[in-house]
Amino acid sequence: MSVAVPLQRTQPLARVVFIAAAAALGGFLFGYDSAVINGAVEGIKGHFNIGAGTTGLIVSSALLGSAAGASVAGKVADAQGRLLVMRLAAVLFVISGIGSMFPFAAWDLAMWRVIGGVAIGMASVIAPTYIAEVAPPAYRGRLASFQQLAIVLGIAVSQLVNYAITEFAGGDTRGGLLGLEAWQWMLGAEAVPAVLYFLFALVIPESPRYLVANGSLSKARSVLADVEGPDTNLDARVEEIQSVLASERRSRLRDLRGKALGLLPVVWVGIGLSVLQQFVGINVIFYYSASLWQSVGIKQTDSLLISLTTSVINILGTLIAIAFVDRIGRKPLALIGSIGMTISLGTAAWAFSFAAKAGGTDVRIPRAEGVVALVAAHGFVLFFALSWGVVVWVMLGEMFPGRIRAAAMSVATAAQWLANWAITVTFPSLSKWSLSGAYVGYTVFAALSIVFVVRFLHETKGKKLEEMG
Repeated sequence: MSVAVPLQRTQPLARVVFIAAAAALGGFLFGYDSAVINGAVEGIKGHFNIGAGTTGLIVSSALLGSAAGASVAGKVADAQGRLLVMRLAAVLFVISGIGSMFPFAAWDLAMWRVIGGVAIGMASVIAPTYIAEVAPPAYRGRLASFQQLAIVLGIAVSQLVNYAITEFAGGDTRGGLLGLEAWQWMLGAEAVPAVLYFLFALVIPESPRYLVANGSLSKARSVLADVEGPDTNLDARVEEIQSVLASERRSRLRDLRGKALGLLPVVWVGIGLSVLQQFVGINVIFYYSASLWQSVGIKQTDSLLISLTTSVINILGTLIAIAFVDRIGRKPLALIGSIGMTISLGTAAWAFSFAAKAGGTDVRIPRAEGVVALVAAHGFVLFFALSWGVVVWVMLGEMFPGRIRAAAMSVATAAQWLANWAITVTFPSLSKWSLSGAYVGYTVFAALSIVFVVRFLHETKGKKLEEMG
């Protein structure tokens, strides 16, 4: 008797962990597809003989697709189901990977990147939605963290794959490997996890919330028994979901109107969080770090290895954030991160100011300043990951009143994608003008984030969603 009860509790938990992990594979592909371009940038530039502006457009093109994918995912999920969106995203990831592997022109590659971006946007919406709807209330917070963890794991794996492929190709991203250049294999490799994502989406159950909303009550009961255990009062749970659905009102953009420059103050805070998260330049590290380190004299394979270590630090920082976000609170964690990012970025800007031409077009940075720049960049990633990388998403899910939550989240998320795009498309040209100057700009935004946290951010730790107003 003493063993039976734990088994009954463990089996549904193990099942729901598998289901949540399968759904979070979309987050893994989100991170992988977003960051894999990092190792391929120099190969793409050389292959198509393109300049900084065109390179920025190719790298950032996925972000425009992401905004489109995120905008349609919710509607499709409500109309056709969560699993269909996952399967569609998986197919688009496969198409993007294979198309990017065999481009015939720069614009062609940009088009495949846009398709991959649509998949990223869809995955960024559907994974957390599905996990929240399937997870038992007692485990929802920890299971929801799978998404962010999967994203940073996807970033890390993409850098590991990039490094391994480059090594096999003789240490050159344009090196030959089975008839293709190394960078082509980098972009095509994402088709493998994308196929796995599709297969998982064929075997996991549909969301019970979607099933109840569409009248499939017997199927909903079956899923609830599967994830919450056979002892669950299934009729009561179905009635609870029905009651919530009946009381919900779909928020609209006009609900966000207020006196503060046309929007409610809380909406502006959400937009500020999203924009500042990107304007500190974090995705410059994940999209361009290999090129960045090569631009100051570090060889290709070493720059890819540095990108890999950066991704590992990103994972560690994310784990720290997950451990402390509910202990010390969102605002203190964000403030710690803002201060750390400002110091790290300012130090990196100082170190990059010593980069100079060393004959011809080669650029070198003195060894001592190079070490400082490397440590500062890693410090920046660590402080971002343990704070703004997680806190922003947690707060965006908590801070808005229920009557405007969906619409406000859409606006804040759209602002984040656009800010991400702006930073990504401008960095190649800015770094060509002055790498140190670019980092001075990111430092200014990190410093502004300190003021923003102190002045405008209100703690949401321990508050019920119903208390937000």
